[in-house]
Amino acid sequence: MEDLLQPSLRFPEFEGNWKVTTFGNHFSFKNTNSLSREKLNYEDGAVKNIHYGDIHTAFNLLFDITKEKVPFINTDEDISNIDEENYVQNGDMVIADASEDYADIGKSIEVVNINNERVLAGLHTFLARKTDNTLANGFFAFLLTTYKARLEIMRIAQGTKVLGLSKDRLSEIPLYIPETDEQQKITDFLKVIDKRLKLLMNKKEALEDYKKIVVQKLLNQEIRFKQDNGENFPEWEEKRVDDVFDVTRGNVLAVSEMKTEKSLEYSYPVFSSQTKNDGLTGYYNDFLYEDAITWTTDGANAGDVNFREGKFYCTNVCGVLLSNNNQANHCTAELLNRVTQRYVSYVGNPKLMNNIMAGVKIKFPDINEQIKISNFIKNIIDKIKVEEKRIQDYQLFRKSLLQKMFV
Repeated sequence: MEDLLQPSLRFPEFEGNWKVTTFGNHFSFKNTNSLSREKLNYEDGAVKNIHYGDIHTAFNLLFDITKEKVPFINTDEDISNIDEENYVQNGDMVIADASEDYADIGKSIEVVNINNERVLAGLHTFLARKTDNTLANGFFAFLLTTYKARLEIMRIAQGTKVLGLSKDRLSEIPLYIPETDEQQKITDFLKVIDKRLKLLMNKKEALEDYKKIVVQKLLNQEIRFKQDNGENFPEWEEKRVDDVFDVTRGNVLAVSEMKTEKSLEYSYPVFSSQTKNDGLTGYYNDFLYEDAITWTTDGANAGDVNFREGKFYCTNVCGVLLSNNNQANHCTAELLNRVTQRYVSYVGNPKLMNNIMAGVKIKFPDINEQIKISNFIKNIIDKIKVEEKRIQDYQLFRKSLLQKMFV
């Protein structure tokens, strides 16, 4: 039992057991408001508001308001009855008390810099204020992301379609903490880890922004490649999609059609609005496409177009454009993506069916210019994928550290 109260990875100057405590031993709760997103804006106001959706998707774990995009409360909302003690302060934790899934329930931020701004905690949040001045700033933010703490939070979550937390039950969850000096050392170390992760994510975002800008200029013909002999390429020619492609769609793959032999050599991605990027393993050559353009025919993502490199299986909620003369490429997919949304039907579920896609007209570059544009786009995409892999690896490293550095 003694060993269970010590982390497996520890700074050498610390020893001894961590103590068992509860969240309620260190925090008390202040009042929050229930203002919906419609009562907020990003233009002007005197008071800002932390919405639970932004905790789920936008805000950093250690919340510095000078680095976050926080909405204002609309000026016509009466908040005069809110006591001063219920405004967010440095050191407070703001916790999302509702979510549609276990991954985000109880997700929290710790405020490290409020910058003397007036900020309230809003809809579906708890505002927790420290009652214990021995806690290192930022420590509890990291503590509540650890596996054991997340497990306790998920255990007390209640609900069917929407999960919720209660302040009383959150106050009682068991936690393990070291002395203040060790808390501070752990927090400072993890801040460095998160700073490195943020730099990697910023690099990926910068590449994505660059891709967006340069692709727009290429497709607007503001930038043109030259032929290998230095001459200009021909003018782009307007054509119907079915003049260039065989327009078809994916298949429903029945269980009886799945062959039993398996091989790690073959692992094909599945593309559809329902299955996302799940994989199929095995020999399904009769159902595989190769180097083709796909688009989602039905649902929220109807009309989204992508070029798929290599072999892949595609379900019947995807349309497929097949070409045997290299017209299926990143360039053509990007050109289509610029126009397909105007052809989506919003009668019932959004749809972009094969017969409509077949009649879409776009200006096609000469095939050799397409190849140059496509290769250029692919080069940027490959660099983005490298950064994505670095981010994934670093996130796994961070997760491993959290598991080993906390009890």
